[in-house]
Amino acid sequence: MTLTPVAVQTRGVIPGAILAVLAVLGGCASAPAPAPAPACPACIACAVCAPPAAPPETLALVTSPPAAVESSRGRLEKAEWESLPRFDSDNPTEALAAFLQSCAALKTKPEWQEVCSRAYALPGNAKPEAILAFFRAGFDPFHVVNADDTRTGLVTGYYEPLLHGSRVRTSVYRYPVYAPPQDLITVDLSEVYPDLKFRRLRGRLVGNKLVPYLERGEISSDALPLKGLEIAYVDNAVELFFLEIQGSGQIQLPDGTRLRVGYADQNGHPFRSLAGALIRRGEIKAERASMQGIKEWALRHPAKVKQFMNANPSFVFFKELPGDLSGPIGTLGVPLTAERSIAVDPRVIPLGVPVYLSTTFPGTRQEMNRLMVAQDTGGAINGAVRVDFYWGFGDEAGAQAGRMKQQGRMWVLLPKGYDPNAAGAGQQVPVPPPLTTTRKESP
Repeated sequence: MTLTPVAVQTRGVIPGAILAVLAVLGGCASAPAPAPAPACPACIACAVCAPPAAPPETLALVTSPPAAVESSRGRLEKAEWESLPRFDSDNPTEALAAFLQSCAALKTKPEWQEVCSRAYALPGNAKPEAILAFFRAGFDPFHVVNADDTRTGLVTGYYEPLLHGSRVRTSVYRYPVYAPPQDLITVDLSEVYPDLKFRRLRGRLVGNKLVPYLERGEISSDALPLKGLEIAYVDNAVELFFLEIQGSGQIQLPDGTRLRVGYADQNGHPFRSLAGALIRRGEIKAERASMQGIKEWALRHPAKVKQFMNANPSFVFFKELPGDLSGPIGTLGVPLTAERSIAVDPRVIPLGVPVYLSTTFPGTRQEMNRLMVAQDTGGAINGAVRVDFYWGFGDEAGAQAGRMKQQGRMWVLLPKGYDPNAAGAGQQVPVPPPLTTTRKESP
């Protein structure tokens, strides 16, 4: 097969390693190979392989969702404004503020220039009625439909937690928050296979061979293989584990100042649910397997915590963020807005767009109809009608996020006259950079 250049993020990588990667991929290339193709477990990065029931963890270099044709995940279907439940009853002031954040990323796109200019021109004290009129006049609604033609899906929540830590290791603050290691290699597969634009390989070099990166248990071992990469140390290993799941957070230092950290990279191993492991081993009942329930279990069984956490080989690396941000940075590259930003699957819903969400408040049947903005992604957010609702910062937001597991419907708002189903439309709509996806998973 023809070898096409591969985009790689690393330092000092030698060409032989890239050829080794392509050799793995070559067994699953669409063009016939001169030698028999290896069994699919040896090439699980390939879209054309049927994945084994339980792929070997040592080959799990790919962490992004399996590549698929966008239409197979769902579609956007033209709708009427009257189909949006109680649209005019929402106060969209904060939604407008969130959309203005999106315009910082969207305004260079021709189809967004006019509507973003009109959004910027709205006065700061614009009344809700005027803002609603702006959205009605400038956008067309599209109902989000699943691949099986259903129109409802799961709505979960996430938040920005507060941890307690220190810049230096002490007897209290002893669990490190790591920056990405220099020997972590990330390969963008879209340079070889355009339909794999959401797929990445991660690993490290051993000689001239790319192998899986260290697992969680190896990284957190007493050998301290990543010593020197510590951003900070925190006082609670379970809170740090959930920081990885949320993707961003703040660390309060002993002098009262706070350090904000955000997702930087991941070690390339698949995420294994801690809740699932606890349920399977009879440690916790399914109805108690929320974030709060897992934390309570950890307090009762401190000797078992590390064992169960290490059953998840995935490990997240962080970067320090500016302290004056209004919120954590989402995949779109702009700060998130509490109760107005959501994480979506960008293979169906373009990042940056307004989304009208019809669901219920966490743990209740009380309706919640709200104009949101799609500004983030997550490892567990796969499928058309699948939403992660950003609740904001702190314990109260965490309580809401931990309880949220609702059903909901969605409508995407796109600039008037723009057809997302037209030929070539997908190339005009912003999608996340392939190497900077926010990490959020289910507990």
